[in-house]
Amino acid sequence: MIVRKDTDIEAVDVEIEGAVGVKIRVIISEDDGAPNFIMRRFTIAPGGKTPYHTHSWEHEVYTLNGRGEVRQGNSVIELSEGSVVLVIPNEEHNFVNTGDEPLDFLCIIPT
Repeated sequence: MIVRKDTDIEAVDVEIEGAVGVKIRVIISEDDGAPNFIMRRFTIAPGGKTPYHTHSWEHEVYTLNGRGEVRQGNSVIELSEGSVVLVIPNEEHNFVNTGDEPLDFLCIIPT
C-alpha cells in the first residue's frame, strides 16, 4: 500500500505542442506497482488549455476545482467542481480553463 499527498509529487509543465499553462503530477503509476491504472492530476492556469488530441485509450476525469470546458468536435461542455467526464478511445478532445482560478482535475488512464 502507498499513501501520500499529491503535493508530494512535483508538478511539471506539459510540453506537448498546443498545451498552454498546463502542469501534471503523476500521482500513481506502474512505478508504484499499480498494475492497471495511472492517476494523474492536471492543473490548467486561467486562460490555459490542452491541445486537441486523440489517443487509443479511454480516460476518466474528475474535476476538483475551478471552471472550464471540455470540447469534443462541435460540443462544448462546461466543467466545475464535481464534474465527471468519460473520454472514449479515439475521441478528439481538449480541456480549457475559462475561469479566474486554476482548473484542477484527476485523470485516470490504463497503464
